[in-house]
Amino acid sequence: MKIYLLFTVPVIALLFSVAEKKQGAAHLSSSQKIHADNSIQTGADQTEKYVPYLQNKRIAVLANPTTIIGKKHLVDSLLKRGINIVKAFGPEHGFRGNASNGAIVGDEKDAATGISIISLYGNKRKPSAADLADVDLVIFDIQDVGCRFYTYINILRDVMEACADNNKELMILDRPNPNGYLVDGPVLDMKLKSGIGQFPIPIAHGMTIAEFAQMINGEGWLPDKKTCKLKIIPVKNYQHDMEYVLPVKPSPNLNTQQSILLYPSTCLFEGVSLNHGRGTMFPFTVIGSPKLKGIYSFSFTPVSIPGMSEAPLYMNEVCYGIDLRNYDVSLLRKSKRINIQWMIDLYNAYPDKEHFFDRSISKQIGSIDGLSGDAAFKKQIIAGKTAEEIQQSWEPGLSQYKTMRKKYLLYK
Repeated sequence: MKIYLLFTVPVIALLFSVAEKKQGAAHLSSSQKIHADNSIQTGADQTEKYVPYLQNKRIAVLANPTTIIGKKHLVDSLLKRGINIVKAFGPEHGFRGNASNGAIVGDEKDAATGISIISLYGNKRKPSAADLADVDLVIFDIQDVGCRFYTYINILRDVMEACADNNKELMILDRPNPNGYLVDGPVLDMKLKSGIGQFPIPIAHGMTIAEFAQMINGEGWLPDKKTCKLKIIPVKNYQHDMEYVLPVKPSPNLNTQQSILLYPSTCLFEGVSLNHGRGTMFPFTVIGSPKLKGIYSFSFTPVSIPGMSEAPLYMNEVCYGIDLRNYDVSLLRKSKRINIQWMIDLYNAYPDKEHFFDRSISKQIGSIDGLSGDAAFKKQIIAGKTAEEIQQSWEPGLSQYKTMRKKYLLYK
C-alpha cells in the first residue's frame, strides 16, 4: 500500500412564524462569521500543494456543491488554471446538488462547463473500466459529516475499488469533519449491512474522509483486500475536536450548522414513525407526529419542498413534538455522546407504542435496526432501559474501534 502525504419555485408556505425564519437566518449569518475567523485550510484551498502535480494529466473529479476552493467550485477553478478535467462523477444529490434525497440521478452535461458528468447514484455506483480508460488520476473532494449512515463514505469505498481495479491513483483533498470530536454509537453488526451501513464502525466515526480512506485500505475493506493508491492533501491547522462551521450545506436537508451537529442523534428518527423535520426548512432539528397532539405543545406542518423532500411523512398534517433548533449543541460536545434520551422520551410519550418503530407508513428507506446498527437497540428502548444502560451495551466494540481508529489518524 502506498500513501503519499503532500505538505510542500414558487414560495412554499410553512407553518413557522416570520420570527422563527429570521432566527434561522441569523444563525446562518453567525455560522459564516465563525468560519471566516477560522484558520483551518481545507486540502482544496491549498492549491500550491497539488495543482502542479495535476499538470499534463487527464483528471476526473468526484464532486458536489461542497467541492470548493474559497467560494468557487473546484472544477471551475481548476479549469481556469489550465488543468485538463476530462469528466466528473456525481454522487447522491448530483454534481451541482439539485437532486432530492434518494432520487436517482442520471448522466448529464454540466451546463456551466460542458463537462460530461457520470452519475454514481443511478444505474451504477462506481466508475467502470471504460469510465476510467482516459483518466490518469481521480480527485475525491466531498464534504462528509462523520456518520456511518451518511452515504458518501460508501461512494468513497466504491471509487477506491474502481481505482484499485484499474490501476488509477486517487487524490483526496481532505476536509474537516464537523462532528470530528464524536466517536460514539454501537459498532454495526454486519448482519445488518445495508445502503445506510456498510462498515463495522459506530454511528459517529470521528474521522475525516482521508483518514477513512486509509482505514478502508488498512482494514482490507475492498474486495479481495485490494488497496487503492492514495495521494492525500491534508487539512491545515486542524484537530478533531475543533469546531468547524461548513461554508456550504453538505446536502439539501443538512441546511444549517444546527442540523449537522444534531444529525448523529436525530437521524435515528428516520427509523421510527415520527417526522424529523423533512418537509420543513428545519430538517433534523424538529421531531413530531400528529399522534402526539395534546402531549407536546410545539407543532409544525410538513409540506412538499422540491429539491429537499417532495413527499415527507405526515405531509400537510400538523405534527406535535420537540423543537431542537435552539438546543445547546455544546452539551453534545461536552458529553461526547450521541443523545438517545430524545428517542427514549418520545417513545415513552407516544400513545401507539406498537407502531412507534413501524416505518411501513412512510416511503423513506431505513429501519431503526439498520440505522442504529444494532438489533438490540429497539428492544432496549421498548424494555425501558436507560440511556446509560444502552450506551454501556455498546462496549467492548466501541472501545475496540477507537483503538483501531488511532492507526489511521492524520490529526490530533
